[in-house]
Amino acid sequence: MDKRLTGRILRCVGGFYYVETAAAVFECRARGVFRREGITPLAGDIAEISVQDEQQGTVEAVTARRNSLVRPPVANLDTLFIVASTADPAPRLQVIDKLIAITEYNGIEPVIVINKTDLESGEPLAECYRRSGFAVFTVSSEDPGSVTPMLPLFAGKLSAFTGNSGVGKTTLLNLICPGLALPTGEISRKLGRGRHTTRTVSLYKLDNGGYIADTPGFSSLEIDTPILKDTLPECFRDFTRVEGACRFSSCSHTVETGCRILKAVKDGRIQASRHRSYLAMYQEIKARKVWEIT
Repeated sequence: MDKRLTGRILRCVGGFYYVETAAAVFECRARGVFRREGITPLAGDIAEISVQDEQQGTVEAVTARRNSLVRPPVANLDTLFIVASTADPAPRLQVIDKLIAITEYNGIEPVIVINKTDLESGEPLAECYRRSGFAVFTVSSEDPGSVTPMLPLFAGKLSAFTGNSGVGKTTLLNLICPGLALPTGEISRKLGRGRHTTRTVSLYKLDNGGYIADTPGFSSLEIDTPILKDTLPECFRDFTRVEGACRFSSCSHTVETGCRILKAVKDGRIQASRHRSYLAMYQEIKARKVWEIT
């Protein structure tokens, strides 16, 4: 009789699923029912497997996901580190804010990382996001010790990094998880590296029990997220912290008289750049057809 085990999928490629259990990492195929039901197991999924021998098994089921992303394909993320740089390239606040809104919508905790402080101070940008209610870290890949304050956030969590090309994600990942880009020995064999060339997500376990998702080939987060304009304000935590109610229950927080959000922006309780990003996202969502985002 096959032995049943539960574990986390570390990598999915070429129809193989590499599942880490308390016993070992098993190379698995998925039952045909997944294909028939249109279910694709993802890295980060908690899976029930049946084991045929010491190395191979079959994915029997995956537990309900707390969240999942489309590109990169990963499930059950706890934390998304959104990386920007002080310069080269310059920070794009609307991109940062859109990424934050997407993570908030998906129940993922966003953390802002401002890199390249050796080129320019990151404090003005950091202060903007701290005042908006986010954890913010200023780092430099030239100073390996600068990432040390971030390390406790990885403990027992599944985390990933995102950000525009050139902001230094790969260098930071290698500082946090040495050897991430070039795994060797048993880990490399178990994860199938060298056998497959498809771009895919791999999870790497840290000493503190956390996992980091390596997402090669994905320079920035890409998600088909069905955020509606009525739910967009809930994706801006600085908006939800403002007490009171708008004059009109259907207030869009864009131009209306008696809007508590507009007043908070005017009073400096909400950062003007955050509201500008909200307006840009609102117009973008408003222009879409309902069928395009549902």
